[in-house]
Amino acid sequence: MPYIVPSGSGQATLVESTQADGKTFEQLRLECLQKGKLFEDPDFPAVEASLFYSQRVPVNFEWKRPGEICKDPKFITGGATRTDICQGQLGDCWLLAAIASLTLHEDTLKRVVPHDQGFDRGYAGIFHFQFWQHNKWMDVVVDDRLPCVRNKLVFVHSEDQTEFWSALLEKAYAKLNGSYESLKGGSTMEAMEDFTGGVGEMYETKNAPSNLFIILKKAVERGSMLGCSIDITSSAESEAQTTTGLVKGHAYSITGVQEVNYRGAKVQLIRIRNPWGQVEWNGPWSDNSREWNTIDSAEKNRLLHNSLDDGEFWMEFGDFKSNYDKIEICNLTADSLSDDVTKKWEVNLFEGNWIRGSTAGGCRNYIDTFWTNPQFKLRLKDPDDGDKLCSVIVALMQKNRRRLRKEGLDMETIGFAVYEAPDDQDHQGKDFFRYNGSKVRSRSYINMREVSERFRLPPGNYLLVPTTFQPHHEADFLIRIFSEKKAGAIEMGSTIQADLPEPPKPNPPQEETDEEKGLRRLFEQIAGSDKAISARELQHVLNNVLSRRKEVKFDGLTLNTCHSIINLMDVDGSGMLEFEEFKVFWDKLKKWIMLFLSFDTDHSGRMSSYELRSALNAAGMQLNNKILQLLGLRFADENFDIDFDDYLTCIVRLENMFRVFQAFDSKKKGEISLNMQQFLMLSMNI
Repeated sequence: MPYIVPSGSGQATLVESTQADGKTFEQLRLECLQKGKLFEDPDFPAVEASLFYSQRVPVNFEWKRPGEICKDPKFITGGATRTDICQGQLGDCWLLAAIASLTLHEDTLKRVVPHDQGFDRGYAGIFHFQFWQHNKWMDVVVDDRLPCVRNKLVFVHSEDQTEFWSALLEKAYAKLNGSYESLKGGSTMEAMEDFTGGVGEMYETKNAPSNLFIILKKAVERGSMLGCSIDITSSAESEAQTTTGLVKGHAYSITGVQEVNYRGAKVQLIRIRNPWGQVEWNGPWSDNSREWNTIDSAEKNRLLHNSLDDGEFWMEFGDFKSNYDKIEICNLTADSLSDDVTKKWEVNLFEGNWIRGSTAGGCRNYIDTFWTNPQFKLRLKDPDDGDKLCSVIVALMQKNRRRLRKEGLDMETIGFAVYEAPDDQDHQGKDFFRYNGSKVRSRSYINMREVSERFRLPPGNYLLVPTTFQPHHEADFLIRIFSEKKAGAIEMGSTIQADLPEPPKPNPPQEETDEEKGLRRLFEQIAGSDKAISARELQHVLNNVLSRRKEVKFDGLTLNTCHSIINLMDVDGSGMLEFEEFKVFWDKLKKWIMLFLSFDTDHSGRMSSYELRSALNAAGMQLNNKILQLLGLRFADENFDIDFDDYLTCIVRLENMFRVFQAFDSKKKGEISLNMQQFLMLSMNI
């Protein structure tokens, strides 16, 4: 449950506790103080499973509290700085680069690392940190038992052996993601966003805009967090050191962007930090290079230049672009994405799912299923001030993938496309995407947690389609849409309704057609003396008739399906079908068979679960994505196919439930309309 806590910056923050028992940091700390015991976290215990999930722990770890490691432990000594972060025996340099950037932003740091804790008064072996996750701030509690070997911290540590805030921060982030091993490998942007709730942008230095230096300088001035890295061409190059002292496949922080006067000209410099705390650039403008000899002392002091081997160094911007490949910028708020920081950006946010068999349609390469992906309609009405175009930033994030690694799941390859949308509000079908190209789209599909792009579009209606690269790949996602002016946005396919016309009345016996006379003879043959058909008799005749249809493959209708048919058609409540009811059903059955065959595009005798939406629409029933996802899971097989029996069961039950619901709704005058989704789910047993 959300609760309000004061952040270190003095502002109140609405956060949610991550503890299984729902208790807050203050409640747990008070309990420990009252009992005179140090906190032991039941949700992230000091065991091997908290360290590794894919292998046995390679050495004998000991879990020790800071007081067992040194005599006088401190949470933060002399303020949290970049030199407090030194990498240990875990491949999480991406996280450390983000932490180093975090230390440059005091207010943001105090929210992530609340300063209302320490090893003096009120110490109870418990600490807490705050992270942004999927549009929520989470308060993550940990005990202070840290993994050690020979009395030294194994993972992140400070240069000052008595300081522990960075080690405890890493532990809290490991808990949030399931284990320490889950932190191996990643993008600095990911951690930056979790520290800020901000929006990320990525640039390639070899294909960057001409004003990249200005972009980076403004980003630093606005408090954005920045990281950079050098690409690798093979796993053998990972963390390989170049002759110039740079490390490939390694995450660095950008901590400063400045211009200096050098021999009568302006030189652009950029300051980089290696989270190892050592191993530095040894080229021009490195710590002991001759370039600094011609810079006056005032300029040196302004740039905080030093010649320590602390992992931080300056480079000339041209050398930076030549050596580094990627830059990641996390803008702390949507406002900072604009050159004019006084402007406020509008935000639309949606959560969704890609579910195999229904909404996991894959990218545009898979046209037969692409249209089944979730769709969001964006209405851009007013252009930016003084402009004819609208600025839009789309950020697509997949949720919880790092935590799911221990289940064999990793980041999905994701992206999105934006289309000019027609005026109608319907979920667009296959033909729309077959004949219409995208207006804009993400630059590439990539297996990162978030893909974001900035666009400038003319006012109008647009359709946003987020997807995984391949169909049938499941994931949950969050999509954020930023616009300078207020924009309308809705999820398509969210309506639940039915247009079920009353069936025509059967002709009286004297006016029956030859087909109706033949149907009456069949009915009388089945019904016998009681002149009514039971569920079992209906099952017998339908199986006989349908088994002759070679284009329909099924293993026979179940008795439950036949009971559903009788429930739908039984007007007088007898529990059996009389001729008039049987005649109406037979007309419906012919229509349902025709729909089934028309959507069995490969003539396999089965319908693809992805086509179920179209078939139901043709039958007059419109369902939202949630119901369609559940129907796919309930009725489709492992190949995402639905046989005729399951199709008939589905369509009969849906029509039955819609008619029951409409009967209730007409009496209640709409009072239960808000519960239609729950009503259908319960009635359909899904």
